[in-house]
Amino acid sequence: MLRDDQDSGGDPHRRTSRNVLGEPLQLCSIRPMTGFYRDGCCDTGPEDNGSHTVCVVVTAAFLDFSVSRGNDLSTPLPEFGFPGLKPGDRWCLCAPRWQEAFQANRAPRVVLRATHEGALTHCSLADLKRFAVDLA
Repeated sequence: MLRDDQDSGGDPHRRTSRNVLGEPLQLCSIRPMTGFYRDGCCDTGPEDNGSHTVCVVVTAAFLDFSVSRGNDLSTPLPEFGFPGLKPGDRWCLCAPRWQEAFQANRAPRVVLRATHEGALTHCSLADLKRFAVDLA
């Protein structure tokens, strides 16, 4: 699913968000619901201090790595509507965390078409492509 200007509240002056390939940003996941704005997309804005811009396919190795860094993504938090992640789920991950996992050889695979171009501030396109699940 692609996002379009209608998804930005209908503001005709707001540009369509782009992915790291320069194309319109695609949906990452709605089950579980992800994204900084909890709209299923790895879109970002000035209030997104963590840069939740990399759409990943979660792995057990990454979940273990994340716990070791103080961020338990697998335990459900029903009071916040968070079901907890399991291997195979797609999730909008903070770009600096993906880069940290990459450097530790624990990076999860990446869905490039659903990864916001803002991720390139923290990650190289070449590294993201090496982990891509959506390149033919």
